[in-house]
Amino acid sequence: MEELPPADVLLAQYEAHFRAHGRTPQGVNWPNAKDLVRRFDVMLGLLRPGPGRPSLLDLGCGPGLLLDHLETIGRRGAIDYSGIDLSEPMLDAARRHWPGYDFSRRDIVGDPLPARAFDYVILNGVLTWRPSVPRPAMVDYALELLTAAFAAARVGVAFNVMSKHVDWERDDLFHWGFDEMAAAVGARLSRHLAIRADYGLYEYTVYVYREPSA
Repeated sequence: MEELPPADVLLAQYEAHFRAHGRTPQGVNWPNAKDLVRRFDVMLGLLRPGPGRPSLLDLGCGPGLLLDHLETIGRRGAIDYSGIDLSEPMLDAARRHWPGYDFSRRDIVGDPLPARAFDYVILNGVLTWRPSVPRPAMVDYALELLTAAFAAARVGVAFNVMSKHVDWERDDLFHWGFDEMAAAVGARLSRHLAIRADYGLYEYTVYVYREPSA
């Protein structure tokens, strides 16, 4: 039996959670709101200080929960936000909750975005799970997706994966070791990396920039 592409497997699983739990943290396969907020704050750490209103693409935006967070912390008006996802039900929920924002369905690997179309691209929770996806296939998919995301970013991208520095690894999660990740991402994207593993979850977040910090 032919294996489904990783994107199709992940989409089916996320949509099952969304059908069960709706527009909530559990609906995007996250157990609680407190830790999801922590994830959002770490993702936003990608943005470097600068003039003007940075453009941010939320890749794998789901039902638009990051916009809820930006509203809560008073930063929604300071960021030019766009969302892309593969799930029409989630996108419909995002559009209903946040009319006036751009939420689009697009596979950026098969249908690439224009080069450097956004200042920043974040992928929150997109690469942490791999239900039934063989690990080598997940590594290949991660690198394809990150390469496409980085091509669309003028400044940099952020993504999270599960850490290998844990008491045990779960077979349905994507644990990617620091060294393996850094070698692959450094070769395909940029060697200007920053790793955040200090926020108390069993994952880490990577910031990848085109240029070193000033």
